[in-house]
Amino acid sequence: IPGHNFEAGRFEVTFAEWDACVADGGCNGYRPPDEGWGRGRRPVINVSWNDAQAYVQWLSQRTGRQYRLLTEREWEIAARAGTTTEYSWGDDPPVCDQNARNGANFTVCTDNRTRPVGSFQPNGFGLYDVHGNVWEWVQDAEGSSRVLRGGSWADNPNWLRSAYRFRDSSTFRNYGIGFRLARTL
Repeated sequence: IPGHNFEAGRFEVTFAEWDACVADGGCNGYRPPDEGWGRGRRPVINVSWNDAQAYVQWLSQRTGRQYRLLTEREWEIAARAGTTTEYSWGDDPPVCDQNARNGANFTVCTDNRTRPVGSFQPNGFGLYDVHGNVWEWVQDAEGSSRVLRGGSWADNPNWLRSAYRFRDSSTFRNYGIGFRLARTL
């Protein structure tokens, strides 16, 4: 991320990446359901904050590099991509058009499911799907809850805004929740 001391994953963690963790004996052996939508390049879903931590631990041990979830502040910096607008592309609401600069996977899209990562245009920092597709767990806690950012395929445009946040239990799993990785430089 230009001007900051962290990297953010270009994509949300995929089922292929998660399944590699499970196959290698990591991720507590948990194989999240894909709701019949397919695995591979789709973002992993039905993972809790605790599950995301298990993946981070496995990947860090496997690669010898320290991975983690983005902090909430880092997530917003990465998602905004240098802007101060509602979305990284400006204040125009999202549309369900993969070729549009303001394209995102959200409630008006007709297929009612996640899309493979990178299906829509990246933001100004080259990050995909920061608005829509799946909610992303971040490292931060608020009281006994953990914070999620970005909105999902099942949400309205307001929930996809760069400033919007949601929170839930660290054990909560849902078909609209995944995560993105970070690394301190």
